[in-house]
Amino acid sequence: MKTLSADLSAALDAGVGVFATCWRLTRADGRVFGFTDHDRDLDFAGVTHAAATGFTATEATARADLSIGGLEIEGAIASDALTVADVEAGLWDGASIEIDWVDWSDPSRRVTLRRGVLGEISRADGAFTAEVRSLAHALDETRGRLYQHRCDAELGDVRCGLAVAETAVVVTAIDARRRLRVTGLEGAAAGDFDRGLARVTSGAVTGFVSEISFHGVDGAGVALDLWRPVPDGLAVGDALVVTLGCDRRFETCRDRFANAAAFRGFPHIPGNDFLIASPASGAIVNDGGAYVT
Repeated sequence: MKTLSADLSAALDAGVGVFATCWRLTRADGRVFGFTDHDRDLDFAGVTHAAATGFTATEATARADLSIGGLEIEGAIASDALTVADVEAGLWDGASIEIDWVDWSDPSRRVTLRRGVLGEISRADGAFTAEVRSLAHALDETRGRLYQHRCDAELGDVRCGLAVAETAVVVTAIDARRRLRVTGLEGAAAGDFDRGLARVTSGAVTGFVSEISFHGVDGAGVALDLWRPVPDGLAVGDALVVTLGCDRRFETCRDRFANAAAFRGFPHIPGNDFLIASPASGAIVNDGGAYVT
């Protein structure tokens, strides 16, 4: 239930349509964007809420089980702040959103209708649809560890304990939507940076981060394939830092990083093949002894 201030209630009781909806989004990189369905820009809370951006919202619903509600925002990618490349690159994923109901004749009179984060974003024919998840959606997420052969820690995090160095590289070419050519890794063996991270440190898209799906070397030099599409603003000459990757196998932790004591997987638990195996004669000893020594 929303409690309205006296002046806002008076404006509402006047029966004159002076209200507009405003959306304020804050991306993970700290950039803040404002939009409104009013016919002119509205300034409040230090943000200009741009008009004529095509933003609309569906009816909002809330559920008692903390699952995702029914609110979605829709719009055409008509604003300079909304580009296909940024949506594809995931720059809007997880952005926080605040929806306000504002008296456009005096934006100081307003009430916040909803706060949340952007969930799944879909795009088609120059328009997008984004689900708005309530702040309580995190309480509905499954938490806890998985009992599996591979490690569930991130290379270099507190549970891993390794100090992972960053290597500086420079973009020399952009071969495709996800492939970069770089200098600075000539001494590294192909595959060393598979599953590592690449972070842009200069240029128009500073702060962009993506996992590395492939690190290879060929006649044209060193190639890095990224899981996320390269943003349009990335250019030749921009600087990045990259970190080594880990396939999270026990053998890799032990032999490559000498960090077996901190391995967070369970490499010796029996797998499905062992569980369905039947007794056999020959080299296999079935004397009830330990399977792993």
